[in-house]
Amino acid sequence: MTTTPGRRRLRPTKIAAMGLLLLAILEVVVLIAVGRAIGAWPTFLLILASSLLGLWIIRHEGSKAFRAFQSAAQSGRMPAREIADGTLVLAGGLLLTAPGFITDVIGLLLVLPFTRPVARNLLTAAITSRIVAQTDGFTTDPRVTGGPADAAFPGAGGPQGARRSESSDEVVEGEIIDDDPPSGAY
Repeated sequence: MTTTPGRRRLRPTKIAAMGLLLLAILEVVVLIAVGRAIGAWPTFLLILASSLLGLWIIRHEGSKAFRAFQSAAQSGRMPAREIADGTLVLAGGLLLTAPGFITDVIGLLLVLPFTRPVARNLLTAAITSRIVAQTDGFTTDPRVTGGPADAAFPGAGGPQGARRSESSDEVVEGEIIDDDPPSGAY
């Protein structure tokens, strides 16, 4: 990837670091504003109560999400929803334990049963777009070549490996060996 002189691309880690710094500054501003409005001790008690609520939610809702995960896995179905719910409950509970009102609001939105589906859909969309972005250039269509696998392994025919030419009359002889005994052989 080439960049034009004078323009630098921000890395995701730098963006995350700047976002966390901005969040910390906003949290301090909100804490000061709430402290001025209701007093220092009530503000401290609110922060303490939200942290205790976060710990309780992690324990209660987390165990509920884990039981749902186990139930889905035992029934033989993919527990994607349960994994997402468990992740959201853990993240929301951890945000509630962090001191600050902004993280408390975000944490509550992640753990409340009626707002969690919206958060789950946003999480699914973010993961899906990330996967699509990372797999861009790979194809499963045998008619399409020129992707990264073709550049790395010329003649391999893409991610699926070597393919037989449609104009080839080459025959490969072989023998099928079946290790399983025929049914009724016992």
